[in-house]
Amino acid sequence: MNDKTMVSDALVSINNELKMYADYISQSENKELKQMLKQFRNECEMSQEKLYNLAREKSFYVPAAKATQEEVQHVKSVLTQSTTI
Repeated sequence: MNDKTMVSDALVSINNELKMYADYISQSENKELKQMLKQFRNECEMSQEKLYNLAREKSFYVPAAKATQEEVQHVKSVLTQSTTI
């Protein structure tokens, strides 16, 4: 297994873990548990960011081109319309 594959697999795992924490946090009624889960999520986000930066530095990951202002406005208008329905 090469470095690129290992970093990619780790990023996928961390992203899935972040989704799991989001689900657990939203479903928890216990304030102490919720706070602990948020702390774990924050640590997980920091790990994800470090791996993401490593992947970019090594050219393992090349992000998509940035959206144009028109594209951003279009998405905003679509989202605004869907929340008013």
